[in-house]
Amino acid sequence: MEPVKILINGQWRQTGNKRQVFNPYDNKAVGEVFQASSREIDEAIGAAEEAFHLTRRSAPHERHAVLAAVSRALAGKKEEFASLITAETGKPITLSRGEVERAAFTMATSAEEATRIEGTVLPLDVTPQSANRTAIIRRFPLGVIGAITPFNYPLNLVAHKLGPAIAAGNTVVLKPSSNAPQTALRFAELFVQAGLSKGALNVVPCMGSEIEQLVTDKRVKLISFTGSPAVGWGIKARSGRKRVLLELGGNAGVIVCADAQMDHALKSITQGAFANAGQSCISVQRVYVHESIAEYFTAQIVKLAKSIAAGDPTNPRTVVGPMIDEQAARKVESWIQEAVAQGARILCGGTRQGALLEPTVLAEVAPEMKVSCQEAFAPVVTVDRFSEFKDALERVNTSSYGLQAGIFTNSAADIFTAYRELEVGGVIINDASSFRVDHMPYGGTKESGLGREGIRYAIEEMSEMKLLSLNFS
Repeated sequence: MEPVKILINGQWRQTGNKRQVFNPYDNKAVGEVFQASSREIDEAIGAAEEAFHLTRRSAPHERHAVLAAVSRALAGKKEEFASLITAETGKPITLSRGEVERAAFTMATSAEEATRIEGTVLPLDVTPQSANRTAIIRRFPLGVIGAITPFNYPLNLVAHKLGPAIAAGNTVVLKPSSNAPQTALRFAELFVQAGLSKGALNVVPCMGSEIEQLVTDKRVKLISFTGSPAVGWGIKARSGRKRVLLELGGNAGVIVCADAQMDHALKSITQGAFANAGQSCISVQRVYVHESIAEYFTAQIVKLAKSIAAGDPTNPRTVVGPMIDEQAARKVESWIQEAVAQGARILCGGTRQGALLEPTVLAEVAPEMKVSCQEAFAPVVTVDRFSEFKDALERVNTSSYGLQAGIFTNSAADIFTAYRELEVGGVIINDASSFRVDHMPYGGTKESGLGREGIRYAIEEMSEMKLLSLNFS
C-alpha cells in the first residue's frame, strides 16, 4: 500500500515521517499515513489564513455548491468509505454504512445552511437621541478554524467540523484521529474535487502532542475539539483568547418509568448501550428503572445482551465489534473487576478477548465506582432501581458530566420536570440517550464541554455578529 499523503494548500504532500494504521480486530496493518511536523502544521495554518481572504468573500451559493457536491460524492462512495471506517476503527460494517449516510446528510444540511445565514434589521429610534437610526445585524466568518477529531466517528464528526466551518466562509486546519486518519484524508479529497479554494482545507495527521501550535497560534481563531475531558480542558487552558468548542463525552443516564413502553425501551437501551462497543459520547451507561418493573426489565436486558452478535466487524450481523485497542478494553475490564471487588454483581459479560469486550450488565453498582461515575466508553451498562421520580433525576445529576439523558415515560408532568431539572444539554424522551439527528443542537454542560454542534448552531459558534448602524437624519 502506498502511504497516504497529507493535504496542505491544495497539494498532497509527503513528509519525513510515516505512521502505520492497524485494524483493532485482528491488529493487521490497514494503511500508512505521512505525518505532519511542526513545520507542516505552520504551513497549513499559513495557507488557511491566506485562503480566508477568498473564502470570507465567497457567496453563499458558491459554498452551497461545494458542500452539496461533497454530499453527493460521499453518498455515491458509501461502500468505499464504510469499508475504510471498519478497517481503521473496527466499527461493525452495518454501523459504518450508517455513519456514511449520516455524514452525507450532515454535508447536505451544511450546504442548505450556507444559504440560510440570515441577518436582522433592528430599529434604533427608541429614544429621541437615536431618531432616524436603524441597524443591520449580520454574521461574518471568524477565520482559521482548528479542528481536532476522534476515532469513534472518523467521518461524521469530521463532517460536523468541516461542514459548518466552510458554510460560514471559514478555512480549516484539521487534525484527524491518529487511529483513523485515512478516512479523513479520503474525505478531504472530495472537497478538492468539488472545487474548494486552495488552502481552505488542510489535513495534518500527527500525534496529539504535536498539535500544540494549532492550539496556541494566534492565527487560529477557534478550536473545535471532540475527545476526552483531560485533553479538552487542557486545550481551553492553553488557547488564549481564541474561542473553544469542546465536546467531551459523558456517562449518560436513562430513566425507565413504570408507564414505559417496555419492549421499545429495552430495544432502544440495548442498542444505545452496546452498539459500536459503547464507544459513543452519548452511549447508555447508567439505567435507573422503577422498582415496580425492575425485576422484569433487568432479566430482559440481560437476555438481550447475551443475544447480541459480537466479533468480526465485517460480518453484517455484528453489533459489538472490538474497542479501539486492547489497552482501552483492558482499562474497562479492570474497572469491572474493581467494581465487583467493591460489591457490584456481573449479570452477564465482563470478559475480554484482545480488544473485544463482551456486552456487560452490572447491578448493585455504587455511584462512586468508576463504571458509574466515569466515562466507560465501552459496552458496559449498570442497572439500578428507584421508587420516586425525583430521586431518579437526582441520581442522573450526580454525574460530573451533562451531555444527554433519556427518559421513558408518557407523563407530561414528569417530562417537563425532567426538562427543567436535569443538568444536561439534551433530554431525550422515549428514546435512549444515544439518540441524535445531525441537525439538532448537540453539546453538554459541566464536564461534557462548551458550545454546540448541529450545523446551524455550529455556524453561529463559528461566526461573529457584526452591527451596522445607519443614521438617515
